[in-house]
Amino acid sequence: MPLRCLSQHREGDTAGESQNAGNGGGRLMRPFILDHAPNAAAALQLAAMTPSGDGRVQYLAGGTQLLDLMKLDVMRPERLVNINALRRDHGQINADSHGLTLGALVRMADAADHPRIRQDYPVIAESLWMAASPQLRSMASLAGNVLQRTRCNYFRDTSWGGCNKRRLGSGCAALDGVNRRLAVLGVSEHCIANYPGDFANALVALDAEVEIAATDGSRRWLVFEDLHRPPADTPHIETTLAPGDLITAFHVPAGPWTRRSLYLKIRDRASYDFALASAAVALDLTPCGVVKVARIGIGGLTARPWRSHEAEAILTGRNLDEASAEEAAEAAFAASVTHGQNSFKPELGRRTLVRALLEAKAMEIS
Repeated sequence: MPLRCLSQHREGDTAGESQNAGNGGGRLMRPFILDHAPNAAAALQLAAMTPSGDGRVQYLAGGTQLLDLMKLDVMRPERLVNINALRRDHGQINADSHGLTLGALVRMADAADHPRIRQDYPVIAESLWMAASPQLRSMASLAGNVLQRTRCNYFRDTSWGGCNKRRLGSGCAALDGVNRRLAVLGVSEHCIANYPGDFANALVALDAEVEIAATDGSRRWLVFEDLHRPPADTPHIETTLAPGDLITAFHVPAGPWTRRSLYLKIRDRASYDFALASAAVALDLTPCGVVKVARIGIGGLTARPWRSHEAEAILTGRNLDEASAEEAAEAAFAASVTHGQNSFKPELGRRTLVRALLEAKAMEIS
């Protein structure tokens, strides 16, 4: 039977604003239904029972961000569907000559520590190992990780009324506010929130695909680069998923570039912090150092997981050295848009990418 539960929020909260923020306020509780799904079909059926839209139904796996945002009253689901029982069918790691398949319910820690991933897909292992704390990595699922939401203060604090991602049409307080950590690529006049994840940047660089199950019983594979939407004039719609869609797996195609790959993450402190800039790089080089294939993902300064096709095109067919790496980095950040406090980020991003490319070239591949 479903459980009827309560989540805490601040008294006076209306339409994403709190009248009592900053003074403690009263505490009220929001009701929601907690269901437990034994398999994917049951999960999809439960999701379809709730009217679609506005995040009214959410799948619960690790809960490492969802529960946090519910406590902050940023997310207000009416139904949670616990899908941890799906790990039996969607919690496996398989690597063969065709590539790497990761079940959506694989825990971050399990993928980061998997010997085959560490050897053949180091960019994935490193992106997961550098994310969050050991406790969070042992709880968080891969699907939940790629769907994590921005850390923008104006999104997470409901006392701020100006957040188009929370309430479309309310404005973006970050444009003229505290925006040091926010995005410079893929932004719009309506939102400059940054995508905070690491693992997704490795997936986008490696041309991964994501398997999605729909409430009508159908399944489809989608290029991972197409999963997240740019903010444009609808920043509250973050992905191309339909209401009730359930991510079930990821597939990374095999290729000679996956072993010569790495994830470089620049942050204010050495551990448990989100990136100011990051680069996911995978290379296939000739013996004399000419680039046959370059795969580049950029994080920390982007509105969504970001693949730099411009930088890849600059490098292909050329000798990889500091000069060509710098030219590629210039191309990668040519479309940057800055706002005051984050004006340093394009230069930081360029330096991060150059360093990642040269370090990847220097890797010893057995």
